Amino acid sequence: MEAWSVDQVCSWLVEKNLGELVHRFQEEEVSGAALLALNDRMVQQLVKKIGHQAVLMDLIKKYKQKSQGLMSPASPKEPAPLLQAAAAPEDEQSSSLANCGEQTVSFCPAENLDNRLIDQRVLKQRSNMKHALVRNKALQWTKSYALPEFPYDVKCMLAEQRCPDHSMRIRIIEFLQADMTKYLEGSLYPTTQQYNEVVNALLQAHPFLDEDGCGFFLWKRALKDRFKYVRRPIEDDEQVMRNKCKFGHRRGQTRKSLSDIRFDEIKIVQIKEEAFCLDSEVDEHISWFQQEYVKIEKDWREIDKRMSQTLQIRRKLIGSRAPLKDILNMFPFLKCPYQLFREFQLLTRTDIYKKTRHILESYSENILTSFSVVDNPINIVLQERMKQHTDENMLKYMKMTATCLLLPNVFGDDPSLFVIVNEKVQVSTPVLEVKNPFNIDVCEFSLYLEKEKLTKVDDCITGLAALIAAFHVFGIQCPTRLSQTLNFLETLIFDMHSPHFPSMKEKDVGFQHPVT
Repeated sequence: MEAWSVDQVCSWLVEKNLGELVHRFQEEEVSGAALLALNDRMVQQLVKKIGHQAVLMDLIKKYKQKSQGLMSPASPKEPAPLLQAAAAPEDEQSSSLANCGEQTVSFCPAENLDNRLIDQRVLKQRSNMKHALVRNKALQWTKSYALPEFPYDVKCMLAEQRCPDHSMRIRIIEFLQADMTKYLEGSLYPTTQQYNEVVNALLQAHPFLDEDGCGFFLWKRALKDRFKYVRRPIEDDEQVMRNKCKFGHRRGQTRKSLSDIRFDEIKIVQIKEEAFCLDSEVDEHISWFQQEYVKIEKDWREIDKRMSQTLQIRRKLIGSRAPLKDILNMFPFLKCPYQLFREFQLLTRTDIYKKTRHILESYSENILTSFSVVDNPINIVLQERMKQHTDENMLKYMKMTATCLLLPNVFGDDPSLFVIVNEKVQVSTPVLEVKNPFNIDVCEFSLYLEKEKLTKVDDCITGLAALIAAFHVFGIQCPTRLSQTLNFLETLIFDMHSPHFPSMKEKDVGFQHPVT
């Protein structure tokens, strides 16, 4: 297996009824050697389903045990007696083999020797010795740690003893992080001692990097931040988030006591029982919603009235974490942008569409001229398309569209959690899908939820407003890698003071009270 190619690994997955993992393994280029090097955390990041994780780890474990069992009769401890026996006379050779047989009877019964198997106590002893060697390696590598081979430009900079700029510091930190991960056999959690030893090795080899005597702490902090950045993709992983919610392991929080957990369970049961009791009262509304939704001409006045009457039961269902598919099936008009905005207005007393329009109109120039997006391909395409049009309304529309697409880049967030341009949606949280953003004739905006299209919207303003409303209406937690962008938008929408941007006034956006 160690010499397998990626295609051979994929064929093996198909044989083991794990064909769903083939595409993911091809993307990550997992060869046979990489497959055997996978640890539990790497498997969790690579495979989403718990059942597939368990099967894959069990197959790898069985292969390793089988390979150890086949290699153990020819282990390095046994060739020496055999060589001595071969060099001795025949009678001495036979006696030595007989003695060897007597000594191994207690560990290797005769029936096991015929099948070239080893007693389980021997395997356990060797396994313990292997784990001890691994622990010693993890503890000892930092004592004799050698710096990695840096690229040519980095080595030139270090040889000239020039103070590195920001980009050069990042390159040095990246190579140190990759080298540490290699020594830690794929682990992304070094100890404090290992951080100290690596930074000390760097500063001892290149003392000029210790700026004003504070270089140690600066380089150590940068190295820690790099490991945090590498670990970020698994923080928003669906399985990791479910485990955090299940076991309560959240930074800054303590695990709930058994009484608190029991109280929460009773509260959820009560909410579900209340929803069941009210089902007879709202059943007529739900049936009416489902029938009215398929009609071509809809009675929007009656829809608004009934949606207001069923607001309480909807909030209870969402608060009790009922499946969103079931909620949307009972209240299909939540798929309509207008009803989504109205639900948001009933909850927050805020007209989100007008606020969103004001944000895009007010901040589009500042965002598009921001240093972080000047060279972005979307901004470059925008500048080229603007040369082809002279109509002011068209130019304004294109600028607001580009602002919507580039907003996460300004705040250093992950754009794939905010908007997907001409690609397939891969995230479960609310996200915008945009096709042909600067072609007014064929441009399409759609809001996705749980990887399925929720609704199609007319333009970027409606799309951005629907995206923000979806997080609030459906009670969805904001992903960590999108928090800065949504915090900026919510600061302006809810008229909170922002240290970077001036707050808006209600009279500027025409605040309206909720319709009841």
